[in-house]
Amino acid sequence: MDVPLEERQVRRAYDFYSPIYDFLFKKIFEPGRIAAVRLLGQPPRGHVLEVGIGTGLNLPFYPATIDLVGIDLSEAMLRKAQEKVHDLHMEKVTLKVMDASAMDFGDDEFDSALATYVISAVPDPVTVLREMRRVTKPGGSIVILNHFRSENSVMRRIEDVLAPVCAHLGWKTNLALTPLLETVGLTPEVVRRVNLLRGWHLVKCVNRK
Repeated sequence: MDVPLEERQVRRAYDFYSPIYDFLFKKIFEPGRIAAVRLLGQPPRGHVLEVGIGTGLNLPFYPATIDLVGIDLSEAMLRKAQEKVHDLHMEKVTLKVMDASAMDFGDDEFDSALATYVISAVPDPVTVLREMRRVTKPGGSIVILNHFRSENSVMRRIEDVLAPVCAHLGWKTNLALTPLLETVGLTPEVVRRVNLLRGWHLVKCVNRK
């Protein structure tokens, strides 16, 4: 896999989507976003990292006082997120252009980390999750929300057929959850099905280093 090439493709894809991303993806995926932020705590506390914050669609579901760092590969998406930060008066939110597979943060810097609809969009999901583990404190929460490969044999075949096309659009259709977590060394504490037709997995792991 040519990871630098795929990163450029992902960046171009999401720069392209940025003007219409909210229109396409806001309402249909909102229940999962709300549930994911709630899994961080009610309300989330401490220093929180959001990986792949995009246009900031999760921002309204955090408390206004959240101490949050949001990173994304797409500058165009982050400009949209910055507008939301301003409109919501979220004074402790910091947005950074950053590659999630090589984060410019120290070990154990965050109390929790969140990635919604991101893990299947990055070129190297294993490396991204390992980085999330590295920068999250021992005992901290790691929450991911994503579509993962179906356990239904018919759906799996469909996902495999669609995989090459979807890769050009910026995401994977056939990423398997259990092997991914096992490779990274994460054990799920919570697994829920959310959104339309319960087609997405909401997963919470405790970072046991």
